[in-house]
Amino acid sequence: MFDGRTWWITGASSGIGAALAAALGQAGAGLVLSGRNEAALAETARRAGAPYLVLPFEATDFERIPAIVDQAWSWARERGGGIDGLVNNAGISQRSLAVETVFAVYRRIVDVDLLAPIALTQALLPRMVEAGGGQLVAISSVAGFVGAPLRSAYSAAKHGLIGYSDSVRAETAHQGIRVLVVAPGSVRTNVSKNALDANARVRGFSDTAIDEGMAPEAAAARILDALRNGERELVLAEGREAEVVRLRRSDPDKLFDLAAKMIADGYAQQLGATKPKA
Repeated sequence: MFDGRTWWITGASSGIGAALAAALGQAGAGLVLSGRNEAALAETARRAGAPYLVLPFEATDFERIPAIVDQAWSWARERGGGIDGLVNNAGISQRSLAVETVFAVYRRIVDVDLLAPIALTQALLPRMVEAGGGQLVAISSVAGFVGAPLRSAYSAAKHGLIGYSDSVRAETAHQGIRVLVVAPGSVRTNVSKNALDANARVRGFSDTAIDEGMAPEAAAARILDALRNGERELVLAEGREAEVVRLRRSDPDKLFDLAAKMIADGYAQQLGATKPKA
């Protein structure tokens, strides 16, 4: 599945993307690494120690995506194959109350977290089908199953990514396409620090749950295990975060009450996610 194959990872400059690149490289894969920070992508490639193509682009530059796919596919063909796996990992989060959030936050997060992975997958998918199959990995979130407080835009986009992925899985399984949806909880990345606030500005600081979360390397190892085992969904969370996904399926009213109580008990203030009163 990995040795001698070519895997494309977006959001590969840090966090889960960089850890996946290292794990896939150690497993013998060649890597196409994408993101916006070319220097950071080059560092990811160096650490992975595998054949690589650094292919930086802005995820929402939709008009360029067909040409970007051409570049990635041509490089893979030079290695004797095509793109065998695509990991849609690039994304941006949010920390703000919906009632205070400007529409630009919704537009930006839906563009990056939902429309960008759809656009890239749609451009690549026909080639994978023609080549006989391949593996798609969608990095969603626990917030893709649960309407998480302070993350209304993020939850909307990540819910959509799960729905899109489930549809593609059903439509293309007979054509050799495998789809794994990954729903991480708190992983030690810059996701909270880089999240947007209510005014569409970068937040600039992290929160305790993220800082004490799962190591990206542990997350990457579990994702590779899921791929090896042919899994179709991986809730990459522990403790309370795993429990909320279970509750959403088994006792949604209890979950809704717990989420409302979090806000009533000051969760937004604890995360510094409210606008100061005039």
